[in-house]
Amino acid sequence: MEKKFLFQPKNIIIIFILMAFLMIASALFELFQSKSELYELMEKESHSLLQTLISATTNSLKSREKLEDLYKTQLLNNANFVKILFEKGEINNLQLQQICEENNIFRINIFNGFGKKIFFSHEREHFDLPEKKSPQKILKAIFTGEADTLIIGITPARFEEGKRYAIALATQNRDAIVINVDAADLIKFRKEIGIGSLLQEINQNPGIIYVALQDTNSILAATENVSQLESITESDFLFNSYINSSYLIRTTEFDSIEIFEAVHPFNYNGISVGLFRLGLSIKPIEDINSRIYRRLVIITIVLIIVGTILFTFIFIRQRYDVLQKQFRAVEAYSTDIVKNVSDAIIVLNSKNEVNVINKTAEELFDVEGDSTLGLSLASFFGNSSCTKILTASISLQQIECVIKDNKKYLLISKSDFRDEKDEKNTILVIRDLTDQKLLEEQIQRKERLTAMGELASGVAHEIRNPLNTIGTIVQQLNKDFEPVDNVSEYDQLTKLVYKEVRRINETIQDFLKFARPVPINPMKFQINDLLDQIDKQYQSMMKTYEIDFKIVKNWSGEVSWDRQQMQQVLMNLLQNAVDAIDQKGKIILTIDPQKNKEVLLKIEDTGPGMDKSTRSKIFNLYYTTKPKGTGIGLSIVQRIIYEHNGLISVESESGKGTIFIIKFPEVVDKLTKQ
Repeated sequence: MEKKFLFQPKNIIIIFILMAFLMIASALFELFQSKSELYELMEKESHSLLQTLISATTNSLKSREKLEDLYKTQLLNNANFVKILFEKGEINNLQLQQICEENNIFRINIFNGFGKKIFFSHEREHFDLPEKKSPQKILKAIFTGEADTLIIGITPARFEEGKRYAIALATQNRDAIVINVDAADLIKFRKEIGIGSLLQEINQNPGIIYVALQDTNSILAATENVSQLESITESDFLFNSYINSSYLIRTTEFDSIEIFEAVHPFNYNGISVGLFRLGLSIKPIEDINSRIYRRLVIITIVLIIVGTILFTFIFIRQRYDVLQKQFRAVEAYSTDIVKNVSDAIIVLNSKNEVNVINKTAEELFDVEGDSTLGLSLASFFGNSSCTKILTASISLQQIECVIKDNKKYLLISKSDFRDEKDEKNTILVIRDLTDQKLLEEQIQRKERLTAMGELASGVAHEIRNPLNTIGTIVQQLNKDFEPVDNVSEYDQLTKLVYKEVRRINETIQDFLKFARPVPINPMKFQINDLLDQIDKQYQSMMKTYEIDFKIVKNWSGEVSWDRQQMQQVLMNLLQNAVDAIDQKGKIILTIDPQKNKEVLLKIEDTGPGMDKSTRSKIFNLYYTTKPKGTGIGLSIVQRIIYEHNGLISVESESGKGTIFIIKFPEVVDKLTKQ
């Protein structure tokens, strides 16, 4: 009875009217709430913008001071150097000219106590040009002994057009060494980072009416549209912000339009400079509110129409909806299982196009699920041979593929089924064995290297002692005995024996270094610091060999590695790349972020590459392709990488260059491996 009463048409209409009323009331409430939130957002954004402007202004002033300090320090250092040479009597015009050229100095002059120039760096002097300033006046403090150093700063050139940044330094006999540089770059820098430039750039935003910096007396800086503003002392609002050093907002008028104004005090080096005033347009808020109101009205109307339609069909569709919900629950459950299974799953339709792809497959192939629907399987792989699993008769196969320029070892299982339209579909279950494969190779190489290292250690100990004895005896023979004949030949032979003994001993030291590696000592540092150091270290050598060397930084963060040993790894691999290229080529060092807080390093060269036989042996101890190589470098590299919980692999083909790939965790525990 209660259900029949509830679903009577009259009651449904009443419920519908109540729902419509609630929806309209909700829309109106949303309108007013949005307006309040927009004002709050404007307050936060204006505060953030003022903070950014204050920070940028402070940095601008500091950068200006720092640059001038650098100019001053550079000139004083050069002046002291010239002073030393001058007081030793080793200075001349040609030498001053050379110092200017080497240190990017415009001019160096040395004046005696009468203001007469006694040495100068320019070949031609300005005897025929009028002098703008007398050195006798400018350098008076030095000539009279009042000061030993004068920071003249930016000043007009004495004879030519332009300005110079100059300093003067006194010698022991009160002569003056004056050094200056062209101040054009400094003046340009001042203009580019000046507060006026910052304000004009900010004012490009159409929502910003004006920006100004104002003290109690005047406007210090402002955008072009500001000619007059309310005085701080005449406004309680502005004066309160200035006195209490607080951020305040208000709604006021500017040029007869209503604006939203925010003010913030500006202090520099503990001194109150004034107030930053930011005026924002309120029109966007009004426009947004209008759009929200229209949108909410439309949504309300649409919902009312949809509600009417739903009420019309509610009785007919009741049973159907229950079945749909049950079906969707089952479908969602099965879909969640497929989406979250650890193996990659791809379902292909009868045309071998992607129909379903789970999260693991998206991560494996680095694609987004929606963008892959309808694509062929071949579009996921770098070569067509990887798709042979579709035509192969076997249902389980391990293949080697290239995905997004990365070599992968995959185990693929294939099975077929027919859908409700009796069309054939194919399910591929893919397991990524790459890390497992690389780890197995790493473990095998480690076991071989450990065994060979222990053997090398024992042999090295047995050889080193008699070698030292031979070296000592040869030295003693050369000192205590002198043959009657062929003295020169005897001396050359003994020195040759001793030299060869030392060379063998150095080789043994390398073997011992491999057999007994230094424990890693991880410490935190920025990866960019290490890469910048490598860049500076190798650029000059790369230019010599006409090699284009580039570092691609796709990640810059903090790592915890043994910096010295990691530097040794990069240097060894880069040197191998240089040796492989010999002359004219390209080397690219790339760093990329990986999942699980790991980092991937790639060192790629355009050298001759390696065949399969060479590629399988390069990590073996004592194996080398270099005429003078020891075959121990890559073995040490591999041991250091293993100590850092890393993996190293190589991809190379004859005539196609070589890529060394290293994967590390960002943080390595000091006690992880010893």
